[in-house]
Amino acid sequence: MISALENLYFGMYRCRPLSVVKLAGEGSNRVYYRLVGDAGSVVGVVGTSVEENKAFIAVAKAFVAGGVVAPRVLAVTDDGMCYLQEDFGDVTLFKHLRESRERGDFSPEDADLLCRVMGELPKIQYLVPEHFDFSVCYPVSDFDYRSVMWDLNYFKYCFLKGAGVEFNESVLEDEFEKLAGLLLCENENTFLYRDFQSRNVMVKDGLPCFIDFQGGRRGPIYYDVASFVGQARAKYTPQVVEKMIDAYLSALVRYKTVERGHFMKMLALFRIFRLLQNLGTYGFRGLFERKKAFVETIPAALGQLHELLCGFSAEFPYLGSLVAKIRLLPLFRREELKELTVDVVSFSYKRGIPDDTSGNGGGFVFDCRAIHNPGRYEPYKKLTGMDKPVMNFLETESNIAEFLENAYAMVDNMVDTYLKRGFTHIQVCCGCTGGQHRSVYSAEHIAVHVSNKFGVKVVVNHMMLNRSYVLERKT
Repeated sequence: MISALENLYFGMYRCRPLSVVKLAGEGSNRVYYRLVGDAGSVVGVVGTSVEENKAFIAVAKAFVAGGVVAPRVLAVTDDGMCYLQEDFGDVTLFKHLRESRERGDFSPEDADLLCRVMGELPKIQYLVPEHFDFSVCYPVSDFDYRSVMWDLNYFKYCFLKGAGVEFNESVLEDEFEKLAGLLLCENENTFLYRDFQSRNVMVKDGLPCFIDFQGGRRGPIYYDVASFVGQARAKYTPQVVEKMIDAYLSALVRYKTVERGHFMKMLALFRIFRLLQNLGTYGFRGLFERKKAFVETIPAALGQLHELLCGFSAEFPYLGSLVAKIRLLPLFRREELKELTVDVVSFSYKRGIPDDTSGNGGGFVFDCRAIHNPGRYEPYKKLTGMDKPVMNFLETESNIAEFLENAYAMVDNMVDTYLKRGFTHIQVCCGCTGGQHRSVYSAEHIAVHVSNKFGVKVVVNHMMLNRSYVLERKT
């Protein structure tokens, strides 16, 4: 499929890309690549469904026609499985907000950016349908009773069953049906983004750009507001949430008049629904696939859900009591969560393979010496695998991409197994002749890959560069 993307690039620009780098994905089977050449940088997408790709392409056109900043689709393969889109860079809104999130206090600039995003949402909801045929939506065209129950059953079977929680299925189903009825009581011809959250907003030149809307469909306006302000991993403060809701309502008046009290009640119902839906995902990714980053998100989501359900104790008494009980399970107490650390080391074979200081004596040692060595050439001798010219050389003049794909597969298998078994340490070493070019590049990419995919703490140590740093686990 990479060759198909390269051919699309050539067909557009009459030159070949100089590098094709796989981008980190999260929770999706779609595969993304950055293609860079003399004509510029684009993102290549390899999908798993022609219908899903068609939906994305149609929605992207509608976004642009409606004045929403979204990636233009530049070229599509004849079979519809691959396409090129505009490249908005690597900075998601979630990444951009990292310092504020870790500090627990959002700066005025970050709060303003969040409000700007929320101010764009009514435009997406009301103007996109003017340029869009909902019949092309994938997998369904409308937010309806069936799709609501799919998501609620996802919570039931992937979270409750995965956590081993005993529950009365008949009573829970009665309350789920009541919730579905309340969620579907208002129908408008508005666009529902479905996965409207900070990881699907890019920040370019200080402005928000919107991506990953291929699951969009017709649906109520409250859903996306709830999705954004209630994102558990974003850790928005109550003050910032209030500002975002005010910004949304101020922008909404151009299209619809809504009474604030009614809006807030409906928003709370949709936040409950979104949290149940998210917990289904966290259960599948964390409890079944054993990806620890998702398990660590569960306590915060349960806390939000419990607080919201306290306001609907008359409507959902059983669900409220069930969530209150689940919060007390040892599995979801933060102090019970053990942390896996992955040490990634680059070294020189002239100095020998590094010792495993944890005492485990396991992990991997990858020999990078079969990769074409940029250190043999004068322009690169004083540079390292972290310098752009060396990176370009390795990506265009060597087989390092194939080497790393094989390394990723082995490391992924071990990290997944260690997470399942509750181990706390893995060491991954990359060695080359001088420990300066190939090993450094490989270690950097393995470290970022593991951090992005599993959310664990990664400690990077470039021995010959006398440099080390930590990629903290993602929350």
